Amino acid sequence: MEHLSRLSELSPDFAADAVVRAMPLIRQYQGKTIVLKYGGNAMTEPALQQAFAQDVVLLQTLGMRPVVVHGGGPQIESALKRMGLQGRFIQGMRVTDAATMGVVQWVLAGEVQQELVGLIHQAGGKAVGLTGRDGAMIRAGKLQMFVKDQNDADQPVDLGLVGDITAVDARPVHALLDAGYIPVVSPIGLGDAGESYNINADVVAAAVSVALQAEKLLMLTNIAGVLDQSGALLTELTPARIEALCADGTISGGMIPKIAGALDAAKRGVKAVHILDGRVPHGMLRELLFGQPCGTMIRS
Repeated sequence: MEHLSRLSELSPDFAADAVVRAMPLIRQYQGKTIVLKYGGNAMTEPALQQAFAQDVVLLQTLGMRPVVVHGGGPQIESALKRMGLQGRFIQGMRVTDAATMGVVQWVLAGEVQQELVGLIHQAGGKAVGLTGRDGAMIRAGKLQMFVKDQNDADQPVDLGLVGDITAVDARPVHALLDAGYIPVVSPIGLGDAGESYNINADVVAAAVSVALQAEKLLMLTNIAGVLDQSGALLTELTPARIEALCADGTISGGMIPKIAGALDAAKRGVKAVHILDGRVPHGMLRELLFGQPCGTMIRS
């Protein structure tokens, strides 16, 4: 494996020191489920794509049980433009009519997922792609959203085929993990009438981590973590602090579902949730194996 072979390129003392320093955390996480939300620059830059796949395989080699949930916003937007369709967002959620849903499903399950499965195979691992429809793993209904009008009254907004998770059956993921595979999950839910729902990948990652009772949820993004209004990194957040940051507009747009999902996971049993900078090569290894903060940690 590339990670392990690279140790031979380092000085013996440096390599030995790195392994020794990592051993306590490696032991702590062996046999534990780690959910990784794959998004941001890590999805669009080839070097970061390869680094992510290598990291996932290394975690499995070290005895952990990694599960990947991926997004695909940039790829969906690009496909919509090629088809002459215009993407539209409300509070960080993509408005999804029937035509858009077809593109979403094709891009997520047909392109992004399979590319990631291929990258993991190239890195020496074995991955299996699935959506929330497979095995009825993620059941969903239509998401009901309300926004404030100029009179501060709640008004309903129709987001189309945007899903709200009603149940997660983790058995398909457990079966793959037990068989030695790395599950790669696309955020598409199954409705009661057999329809497909587009679900925010951060929300899916949080729900899957809760269903698996994961040790950690790591969410890769395009920034250093959650920043305050002066641009300084907030290394740790509590529910009260999150509420204040949402109220003053510091947390807005696409960060809202990410933070909401992270907080929900932390409250429902996931021991630690981290929002990491996906632009940092091997940032999740720094966090997991060396305890070096590389973003924002959410505590319940």
